[in-house]
Amino acid sequence: MEAKSTLIERWGMLDSELTPEQQTLLDQIIHRYRNRPGGLIPVLEEVQEALGYLPASVQARVAKGLGRPFAEVYGVVTFYHFFTMEPRGKHTCRVCLGTACYIRGGRKNLEHLVDTLGIHPGQTTPDREFSLDTVRCLGACALAPAMTLDGETFAQVKPQKINQILDGFR
Repeated sequence: MEAKSTLIERWGMLDSELTPEQQTLLDQIIHRYRNRPGGLIPVLEEVQEALGYLPASVQARVAKGLGRPFAEVYGVVTFYHFFTMEPRGKHTCRVCLGTACYIRGGRKNLEHLVDTLGIHPGQTTPDREFSLDTVRCLGACALAPAMTLDGETFAQVKPQKINQILDGFR
C-alpha cells in the first residue's frame, strides 16, 4: 500500500487548498462525531456532501480528528461505491446497462456520451460540469434504454437525443 504522503500527492487536496471556511466546517463535522461509535461513515458522508469528494488529505484529517488509523478511513472510502476520491461534476449522468437497456441501445448511448463528454464512466469533465456513471438497473426496464441526469429519468433514449438532453442541463 502506498504511503500516506504519496496518496496525498497523488489524489489530494492539501489542507492549504481548503478555504478557511472548509477547514472550519470539516473540523466541526469531525468534532460532532468524535466520541460516537460508528461515526466514521456519517462523518465521511457529511464531508463529501460539503466538499464534493474525499481526497486523501481530507481522509487524513478525518482519521486524525477521529483518532482512527488512516488505513481504516481509506478502506471505508474505497470500499463503499457512494464515496469518491475524485471531484464530481455539477451534473451526474447515469446510463443503465441492465439487460433490457443494454439490448435496446444502452451501450450505444454510453459510447455516445463518452465521445461527447470526452470522459469514461467514473470520471468528471475537466470543467466539472458533468460526471458519468453506469448502473446495472434503474428499475425502468419498460422505458429502456434509460438514463438519468441529476435524478431525472429519460426514457427510450437514442444517441441522437443525448446532446439535446445535455444541453438542457448546461
